[in-house]
This record gives sequence, C-alpha cells and structure tokens, in this order.
Amino acid sequence: MSMKTRRQFLKQSTVLTAGLFIIPENFFVKQAPIGVQLYTLRNEVAKDPVDTITRVARLGYKQIETYGYKDRKWFGLSVDEFNKLLKENDLSSPSGHTYGGQYFLEPNWEEGWKTAVADAKAIGQEYIVVPWLDQKFRSIEHYKQLTDQLNKAGTIAQQSKLKLAYHNHDFEFADQSGQNGLDILMRGTDKSLVHFELDIYWATKAGHDPIALFNQYPGRFAMWHVKDMDNTPEKKFTEVGNGVIDFTTIFKHAKKSGMQYFFVEQDQCPGSPFDSIQTSITNLKERILK
Repeated sequence: MSMKTRRQFLKQSTVLTAGLFIIPENFFVKQAPIGVQLYTLRNEVAKDPVDTITRVARLGYKQIETYGYKDRKWFGLSVDEFNKLLKENDLSSPSGHTYGGQYFLEPNWEEGWKTAVADAKAIGQEYIVVPWLDQKFRSIEHYKQLTDQLNKAGTIAQQSKLKLAYHNHDFEFADQSGQNGLDILMRGTDKSLVHFELDIYWATKAGHDPIALFNQYPGRFAMWHVKDMDNTPEKKFTEVGNGVIDFTTIFKHAKKSGMQYFFVEQDQCPGSPFDSIQTSITNLKERILK
C-alpha cells in the first residue's frame, strides 16, 4: 500500500469510526420490524386465518401478535399449523395475548398456565401477555392480590425462558382514593419477572403522557401498542399518524422505556381493517420512523 493510499485509508477509517458514535438514538427503532396485533382483524381472522395472515404479510408487516388462544390453538390452528403459516409468510410472532388477569385470581391456575407457556414457546413467542382484567377484579385489593400472582406466573414463564407482560387499558389509571392499579402493579411486581406492554392510546386517553411514564418506570415497557386517537370529543381510534398522538416524539424515547417490540392496533376501523393497517404502516415508514 502506497503512502498516499494508506493516508486515504486511515482518513476513511477515521470518518467511519467517528460515525459509529453519532448514530441517532432511534436508529435501531427505525430498523425494527413493524408488527400488528391481530385483534385489529378479528372478524377477518375468525373467518379465514390463513388468508388474513397472508394478506398482513403482503402489506409489509414482519411480526404479528396473537390473541384468542383456546384449546391449545390459535384461530383453530395447531402449533404445527401455525408455525407453518408463519414460516410460509416470513413472519414471526414474538408476543401473544393469552389469559386475562382474573385467570390468576382463581384457584388452580398453575397447570393451565404451564401448558399455555409451553405452547407460546413452541410458536417462537418471547412474551406471553395478560391482555385484560375483568371489571369484577379492579379494586385496590384485587390489584394487590394480582401482583403476587403475576410474580408467580412470571416465574413459571421464566423457567421456560419466556417473559410475562401485562397490557393496560385506561381503567388501570383510575384513581381510587389516591391510588391506581397501574402503580400497584408496577411497584408490587418484580421487574425481572413481570414486564409491561404499554397501550399508548389508552394511557393517553386516561390523561397520562407516555414519555412521563417511561421516565417514572424506566425499562419496564418492553412492548408498545401503537394506536392513535382522532381529534374529536369522542377520542375515537384512528390510523397511526392520522391522529393527535405525537408518535414521532414518543419513538425517540424507546430506549428509555425498554421497548423491544411494537404492534399497530386499531380496535375499530371506519372501513376495511386492511386499509387501516396499510395506512398505519405507510405513515410509520414514511413519516414517523423516517
């Protein structure tokens, strides 16, 4: 190598090395696969899960979050059938909504939970999620009881190298004599055993700033539901990027939150949910994560 060539090489190497230290904080978020929670397409997936999931992949989604686990199947598909469907469409399912919180407040839940954990692991899921808490179990005392049970459920999941997460709605933020359910769950659960999936729409509707929650509980929100709110008094669901939630800014705080995965979700769509999730992924790619 000539002296001139060597100098050019060293100069280029210095520039490249320096570049490694100025990577934007949200660089890795921009590269992250975009997922969708299949509950958005619940009517379609109930009729034809194979066609629905195939169409989701064609829209550019790389990950799906399941729901509706029943009798050791998802939408009537066995573990082997579901794995085959994922592989054929170059999809993965890192997370699945399984049993509501009330399940863990009933007796003898452990064996059924172990089976669910085994099945989640068999389709490659990393997180098994508690998606809901029945209205009968939302008192402060119930939340306190639930923290103990979630720690136990998280231990069982961890033994199979899975992680337990709890998904919020707005009711966890309801004030009950100066306390609320989310704070009790956060403070009462072991952070190494119980993670959280922040539904950004529901937190916002409850009057809470997601970024403030990240700062209050750093590293606890391993997953997000990316769901937007329209600019009407009713605060209806809308496509990501079409509403009032500032996702561009929120995504800049992904590292602080501990977020590993995020899923588009829209509980109600004005027309075809395929049109809605196509709008959401387009807005994410072209504006929010750009």
